[in-house]
Amino acid sequence: VWNRPIRVGLEPDLTCPTSRIFCYWANMADRQSLLTQKLLDALYTEAMVLADEARSYFESGRFNEECDDDVNLAVSFSCESLKVTTRLMHCIAWLLNQKALHSGELTEGEMWNHDRALGYAPATDQPMADRFPQEARQIIMASEELFQRLQRLSSRLQREMEAESAVQDMFRRLQSSF
Repeated sequence: VWNRPIRVGLEPDLTCPTSRIFCYWANMADRQSLLTQKLLDALYTEAMVLADEARSYFESGRFNEECDDDVNLAVSFSCESLKVTTRLMHCIAWLLNQKALHSGELTEGEMWNHDRALGYAPATDQPMADRFPQEARQIIMASEELFQRLQRLSSRLQREMEAESAVQDMFRRLQSSF
């Protein structure tokens, strides 16, 4: 049975100058990403472990052993397993792009290309998933929670980049005026 990892908070405590998860720099031109290497590594490890647990469960046949022979339930499980896989692959791809950005393999401009965004993942059919065995429900829920955390983080990073771009644009216009 997969045990969910401790959730890492994604909202910084702006009153705390020693935040370990988010780093803020006074110089906007030299601003580092809100996503620290430590957090990135933890999220990537979580995604990979969860992907391995999901693969193991989906391949094991335990679902069929633990459920009745309801054809609709089996089809729903197949659909949910594809949703989990899609969700996790989007998470892993996004995290790998973030790692490439941190290592200098991608520029900020390349990183925020629409093709590198966290992809769309359909929601779980909760009434049907509630009929699944506990282990299947845990894997589905964990994949949704990870995806939602990355969505929030991605949105936050995008807002920071847009806010910074507006400030940089204002400074450029002021400099060109003098």
